[in-house]
Amino acid sequence: MNTFAIHAGSLFDGYSMAGPVTVYVTGDRIQRVDRSGELPAGGVEVIDLGPQACLLPGLIDSHVHLAFDASLDPVASLAATDDAALLDHMRTAAHSALQAGITTVRDLGDRNYLSVLLAEEFAAQPGAGPEILSAGPPLTVPGGHCHFLGGEVEGTDALRAAVREHHARGCAVIKIMASGGTMTPGSLPPHASQYSVEDLRAVVDEAHRLGLPVAAHAHGTQAILDALEAGVDSLEHVTFLTADGVNTDSDVLSAVAQSGTFVSLTVGVHPRPRVVTEPPKALVVQLEKIHANFRNLHKLGAKMVVGSDAGVVPFKPHDVLPYGVGALAKMGIAPLDALISVTSTAARLCRLEGRKGRIAAGADADFLVVNGKPDQDVAALLDVEAVFRAGVRVR
Repeated sequence: MNTFAIHAGSLFDGYSMAGPVTVYVTGDRIQRVDRSGELPAGGVEVIDLGPQACLLPGLIDSHVHLAFDASLDPVASLAATDDAALLDHMRTAAHSALQAGITTVRDLGDRNYLSVLLAEEFAAQPGAGPEILSAGPPLTVPGGHCHFLGGEVEGTDALRAAVREHHARGCAVIKIMASGGTMTPGSLPPHASQYSVEDLRAVVDEAHRLGLPVAAHAHGTQAILDALEAGVDSLEHVTFLTADGVNTDSDVLSAVAQSGTFVSLTVGVHPRPRVVTEPPKALVVQLEKIHANFRNLHKLGAKMVVGSDAGVVPFKPHDVLPYGVGALAKMGIAPLDALISVTSTAARLCRLEGRKGRIAAGADADFLVVNGKPDQDVAALLDVEAVFRAGVRVR
């Protein structure tokens, strides 16, 4: 196995910052971490990235859709694309993410389990793309949010059977649409619930029996509370919508924060989308309240990660995650906490703790190297010097 060392002027190890570091890699794993600041005396290849370079664990995007193309109408694009062409597009999308230093993604909704195929492909050739944790087609009610992906199911027995099928197909996580959404004409609005507590609990019980976590798409306040009661592992979006706007009730926020369930905030927009439109004023007001809720969740100690929702709109291409980290910083969340959310905390959510999201002996040799001090200014994440995936330099 190939052995080499990476030397950088500073280190973010997934938890805290440190000074100069030399990380020794053998094969696809970290062998040891030397924080003395000294370069190896000899006998090993050294990649010296310079004093301005900061070495970080590869980033983890906990919510992507590789099958969506970040166009004005990704649903129509998907419908017009056969599986072979769609898989090619997904490869390109995954490569884009990897080039930005995103070395692990949770794909929370595809068609025909294509992301499972891609995950197997990248497992055999890790330098070709990020590690993928696939949900397959998300579970949704007939005609419900994202039903066109093929996951329509209702009734507790059918839901349990669907979980078993996803497990048999090789999925790493179960995604259920607890509330409506905005992408699917004719489906329930985002604030409305799609499943009962009993339905959600049936999915959670079956998934946990099989060793799989459950991610719940939950915009509506009632759907959020129902998903919490059912015991889901992560809440996606968490916008606390009601028929009248955004719920800012402190008791509701406290219930989410104290539950121990991960909250996946789908924030971050690319500043140069292919199509630029001004959002309606009402939406701007809503977003201000949503972001205030996010700040309060952080203050209350919620287990917070960033999932970009990459692919669903033009301003969310598949390399958008660093802008999501920036969005947290703009909300007043400390840069270090924002970095933790897309590394060590995200690894815990993905059940990859110890292998991903950290720089320590035994962890995967997935690295992002940037120029600057990301603990002071997260914009440094955009100044990429190098990316390594499983010990292979890919940028």
